Amino acid sequence: MKILVSGLGGHMGREVARLAQSGCRGAELAAGVDVNGFADFGVPCARSFAEAAADVDCVVDFSNHLATEALLDFALAHRLPLVLATTGQTEDERAAIRRAAEQIPVFFAANYSLGVALLLELAKRTAAVMQDAEIEIVEIHHDRKLDAPSGTALALAEAMQEVRPDATLNLGRSGHAKRTPREIGIHAVRMGNVVGIHEVMVGTANETVTLRHEAYSRALFAEGALAAAQFLMGKGPGLYNMQSMLSL
Repeated sequence: MKILVSGLGGHMGREVARLAQSGCRGAELAAGVDVNGFADFGVPCARSFAEAAADVDCVVDFSNHLATEALLDFALAHRLPLVLATTGQTEDERAAIRRAAEQIPVFFAANYSLGVALLLELAKRTAAVMQDAEIEIVEIHHDRKLDAPSGTALALAEAMQEVRPDATLNLGRSGHAKRTPREIGIHAVRMGNVVGIHEVMVGTANETVTLRHEAYSRALFAEGALAAAQFLMGKGPGLYNMQSMLSL
């Protein structure tokens, strides 16, 4: 399985490249795209998708949401499966991703950790059972992360909104107003070199259930992205996620 890594020069892009070169999940690093032309892995690395090598089996993206349009155009033009591991997309970009998935297989997840996939299921179940409880989400990441709140925190909130359709999101609570009973508070912390911590608190006046996931290494997400690429091989057009892979 030959892969092209979009964002090859970034922290996560390099992590994916290292694993691919070790043969993880049957992957082979074949090419890259990076605005700085990063080329330390001995494969062709273009500065844009207009110059990128298309003789690959799948594209794995760990870049920036601003590259979404060019990334989708490239994958569609060459009918390539696409693993989207970048977060922070706008609503318009998300709509474009859904349209692309009507023509090619797209794996789109906020987090590529198996543990986080389980956390999503547990959070949803807890919110459904404890219908009168208040919900708060706290996420902590390194000081280089651009989007806040994280895509994973938003995915957790959206999962709980499935069982609480009247819930609203309060991103970074401030001011002097009292919280509303049905809101889901999301708080982002940026500091140091924290890989990723997500904590969901579901509580009443009498008890609180706390669900927490902590990532210790970025290799966790890189391996998950390669597993997603492997999963897409032979799949038809569609929008896939971690739950799709776990349900097999």
